[in-house]
Amino acid sequence: MKYKTLITTIALATTIASAQDLTPSAPEQDHPIFLVGATVHTITGETITNGVVSITEGKIGIVAGHDIMSRVRLSSNTQIIDLTGKHLYPGMIDSITRLGLVETSSVRATRDYNEVGDMTPEVRAYVSVNPDSVVIPTARSNGILTFGVFPTGGTIPGRASILQADGWTTEDMTLTQDAGLIINWPRMRPTGSNKNKSKERRDHTLENINTIFDNATAYAAHHDAVDLKLEAISTVLPSDDSDKPQNPIFINANDYDQITAAINWAVSRNLHPIIVGGRDAHLCTDLLLSTNTPVIIGGTYNQPKRPDAPYDQPYTLPAKLEQAGVLWSLTMSGRHAHERNLPEAMGIALAHGDDYNFTHQAALRGITINAAKILGLEASLGSIESGKSATMFVSDGGILNVTSIVTHAWIQGRQVDLSNKQTKLRDKYQEKYRQLDMIESDD
Repeated sequence: MKYKTLITTIALATTIASAQDLTPSAPEQDHPIFLVGATVHTITGETITNGVVSITEGKIGIVAGHDIMSRVRLSSNTQIIDLTGKHLYPGMIDSITRLGLVETSSVRATRDYNEVGDMTPEVRAYVSVNPDSVVIPTARSNGILTFGVFPTGGTIPGRASILQADGWTTEDMTLTQDAGLIINWPRMRPTGSNKNKSKERRDHTLENINTIFDNATAYAAHHDAVDLKLEAISTVLPSDDSDKPQNPIFINANDYDQITAAINWAVSRNLHPIIVGGRDAHLCTDLLLSTNTPVIIGGTYNQPKRPDAPYDQPYTLPAKLEQAGVLWSLTMSGRHAHERNLPEAMGIALAHGDDYNFTHQAALRGITINAAKILGLEASLGSIESGKSATMFVSDGGILNVTSIVTHAWIQGRQVDLSNKQTKLRDKYQEKYRQLDMIESDD
């Protein structure tokens, strides 16, 4: 038995050790960079053909047409990168992921996204993120340069964090340690064979949510000792202190009954709700608009709600919310290792949006500036504007096209390595088959 235990331990250690990214973090920018010739998708302004974007000390400087080059005096150490024929975008943002919290789904020791207990608001996701995850580079290599990390499980699993896709340590990567509290709202309509028991579970969950928020309100008004749970809840409560920001609450809700109940509950407590998932959000746009509630759509790779629903129901949700004027963004919704597919998922939404006048520009906003606004990062991310963080990427075609390849990327002006485990395996076996004369050499 002891030998079996030893073998299991060695195998587990080997699995964990092999799941480690060995790509070094990019060094700080130490010279000016001019990106010249690309089609610049500013997102919040006009798209510039044959544009020029400069990067200095990690910030975006000039954003203009190519004729600006005749009026600019360049220093001797300026790097000019010719991007003629390519497209320049702000880094995409996947708001809800498990990046860094899970490495190999089948190996329990590499899963750190689900806390023990029903209510753990004191948990902050960034603490558990593994900066050496091999999954993060796969997202980065397709232009996902900023991502939210959400713990799961229980009614209140913790608080979200926002990270950038490069850094030596978790602290290097983290942009926002506490982006808001997460609540998994119960189903309002009883389901299953025992509807009475289902109703009891729902009512019990709602009672627990109200109790902890009542306790946190009393705690915020006066307390003699520190309670970490109530301290965490108090970060989303309204306050008379103007120097204390009120964080939002991310409410996981998909059904119409869930969404309306959750929003009405949040508004009654003067909270700032954000609906996550939102499958039926198009049915309650009036409430979303009147309460200024954004929606983070939980992906387009979903089944329709009912067997008789249109096959494209999940694909058209972004277009419906855009048409209604609701602030929304798209996420892969924590589908492990599929974060890199975010632009393709948006491309599907765009392809099915003709009946709602869904534009290419609106689609791009849904994975850039809209996500930045919802996460409170619009001052620095989500668009190519002077003064914002130089977090951008270049692709050889339109990024919503599945065949397009990301060729360059910068995070805060640092040019990052776009290789990952998959690209290294590709290169390895391409070389194998070249040596076997089974494919032609690039030479």
